[in-house]
Amino acid sequence: MVVFRDEKRIARLARLAQVLSLGGLAALVIGLLFIFISDNPNVFLYQLAALIVGYGLSQIGLHLAHRYLRQPRMDQVLDRAVLKAGRKDGRMYHYLQPAPHVLLLPNGIFLLVAKFQTGRIIADGDSWKQTGLGMRRFFGREGLGNPTREAEAQVANMAAYLKDAAPSVTNPPITPIIVFTAQNIENLDVKDSRIPAVHHSKLSSLIRQYKDKQKALPRVDFDALQTALDAKATHLIEATVEEGSE
Repeated sequence: MVVFRDEKRIARLARLAQVLSLGGLAALVIGLLFIFISDNPNVFLYQLAALIVGYGLSQIGLHLAHRYLRQPRMDQVLDRAVLKAGRKDGRMYHYLQPAPHVLLLPNGIFLLVAKFQTGRIIADGDSWKQTGLGMRRFFGREGLGNPTREAEAQVANMAAYLKDAAPSVTNPPITPIIVFTAQNIENLDVKDSRIPAVHHSKLSSLIRQYKDKQKALPRVDFDALQTALDAKATHLIEATVEEGSE
């Protein structure tokens, strides 16, 4: 399998996550100390502003850290899961396309919507619920949100891009799959999700099922889709060619 990964973006956002997290922590500490170091009558407003800024920075830092600092990263977990399916004919694109994790296979495009959350996760149609975290939900945790809406937004973005980048392909098959990348999840009950959802350990078997039930694309369509997706990774492809020619 060929993997294209925007390493520079990952490194840049990983550093930003650290800076924002430290900045947020510093702002929170300063906000708490204001009451002791200032006799200004408006100290409460300053303290409140510092706490709001600190919380906001820490939340953004947390969001980025879960994606670009957490080890193993979500993109790395997805790579291993796809390779486990024996798909050496695939092309994986991380953080390069209108969707974060895009897998191109002979039978279509798969958008892997990665989620790292743990606890007890239940899906019922388009409704999602996460429980079992207790007080942990208030410390270093990001909410589950609605993976169904997230997946639908990614499909819409990818379809819009391909409409311009690969106009010769009519209704390209785009399949979203919600993938939970945490190593241990207390309970994952997602069989009733409208959009396929699995733990990463079961992604390989799901991909094999799609291989069996979806016909391979006409070669001309596959080539057009590959060209459209590779266009977003041109700098990485050129770098690979240059390394191979040395």
